[in-house]
Amino acid sequence: MREAVRKLWPELDWIEATPLKEQVIKTWVTVMERSPLTPEDLERIPFTLLVPDCQATFMEHKRCVVHIARRSAESMREFLGRALVIDLDTVVAGAILADVGKPLEYEIVDGQPRQSALGRALRHPFTGVAVALECGVPQEVCHIIATHAGEGDMVKRSVEATIVHHADFMSFLPFKNMAS
Repeated sequence: MREAVRKLWPELDWIEATPLKEQVIKTWVTVMERSPLTPEDLERIPFTLLVPDCQATFMEHKRCVVHIARRSAESMREFLGRALVIDLDTVVAGAILADVGKPLEYEIVDGQPRQSALGRALRHPFTGVAVALECGVPQEVCHIIATHAGEGDMVKRSVEATIVHHADFMSFLPFKNMAS
């Protein structure tokens, strides 16, 4: 499973801190071992069930979010770095892990993805944080997982969490708005 996770996420190499990179890998491996989905399913299933007939896959959306977040963080460091401290490893790890709980939120029935019982009970930010903490992911990165979606509107987001939140919604809202 480790090699499958590495194949899904070439962006793992952007994380310079080896312990953090290993914690991110371990979190994805743990989730995929517990999920009814396979790594191949992540290349096929829609990234959201909130948009009928969504044409973007889970991995297309997720990798896009990671790229947007990293480039945004780099631009912010370039122009605002004197006033804002931004940890790039935290941004990248948080973006890779933001939706790590989603494979626990889905199941495949008659060849079609749908929300699982766990997904109806707990949204992916909650399950993602639970597994990430179990795998030793630092609280700064768990904060990003917890706050990347609407649940994060109830707390003060860190700079890194704000970057990932907006990167995620940049890749989600156009699909949601097309469906409305």
